[in-house]
Amino acid sequence: MRIEYSKWIPGKSQTAEDRLKKLLDLFHEILLRTSGDAQEALDWMRYLGEEYNIFGPDMTFDMFLDELKNQGLIETDENSLLKPTNKAIGNIKRSALLEIFRSLKKSPSGSHDTPHSGSGVERTSGTKNYSFGDQSSNIDFTRTLQNAMRRSLREGSLDEESIEKNLNLSEEDIEVYETEHTSSCATALLIDISHSMILYGEDRITPAKKVAIALAELIKTKFPKDKLYVITFGDEAELISENELPFLEVGPFHTNTRDGLRLARRMLRRSGNVNKQIFMVTDGKPSAMFDENGKLYKNSFGLDPKIINKTLDEAIALRREKIPISTFMIAQDNYLINFVEEMTKANHGRAYYSGLNDLGQFVLVDYVRNRRKKY
Repeated sequence: MRIEYSKWIPGKSQTAEDRLKKLLDLFHEILLRTSGDAQEALDWMRYLGEEYNIFGPDMTFDMFLDELKNQGLIETDENSLLKPTNKAIGNIKRSALLEIFRSLKKSPSGSHDTPHSGSGVERTSGTKNYSFGDQSSNIDFTRTLQNAMRRSLREGSLDEESIEKNLNLSEEDIEVYETEHTSSCATALLIDISHSMILYGEDRITPAKKVAIALAELIKTKFPKDKLYVITFGDEAELISENELPFLEVGPFHTNTRDGLRLARRMLRRSGNVNKQIFMVTDGKPSAMFDENGKLYKNSFGLDPKIINKTLDEAIALRREKIPISTFMIAQDNYLINFVEEMTKANHGRAYYSGLNDLGQFVLVDYVRNRRKKY
């Protein structure tokens, strides 16, 4: 019997487990893009299997479907239609967080500190002289003993041979670790769901959803004392739950930025947190608002002075309440850029011109950075 061996190439060889993991990752990605429609996601998996043989020589689509059921990732609803389970949604959340953190140049430490030294409970690597009120548990014993030895030798009260027996400790020798004020933060994350988020064949809503999912997962797992309000805005603004994020869809809506900011201000006002901030992900200039009678006033061309001025008024109101707006633009429309610059100036906030691939990095980096400030 003759056996032929091919050259092993690092990264090319896959075990059955590796291939299955990649298939599951692909299924979760498609599930997110189809807004949780399990049947549509499976139809895409079947198509990719037929066209590109993604299942390989040892697996068929039906075998993959059985694996999804065995792992508890899909189930049938009351109408006998397939739907993702809570386990699948949890996998999507974790995958979104890991994907975005892998794109970071430096991983956040996971601590929620401010740059102000004080009597908090989180130690830093720096030390300072002891002062009344500092906790004894924060004493840096190594530095304290070194200070006592240096002082005693300098004063001539002992020599190097008797230092262990006659060392005297003075209050001025004591050094303690500096601590940082730990803080909580309330964040409103605004997501544009207007029709432009899927126009011209470019999917902008999926990256926006990934960011929102990752940010929600980050807060829940790392910063449980923080509050996150997820708000969508199209013709009107709506507060949604974290569990609705994977199922978010774009509609035939205009861009009512003002209503999104107004709802965010109301929610943040109720939060009671000292630190408040707004993150807004958008690709379009404001094109709608509610008038004084509660009717939707819209101008599809955008940059209507009436709409723009009312939106800027809301940005100023947020500034007065010390709530900064960080706007993440996922389009390079000059008119949009001009409006965002005006809003940023009115609010004293921040503006980021980011591509779709960098959106998650900008949002999470800025979230962690902002959490180190007191507004």
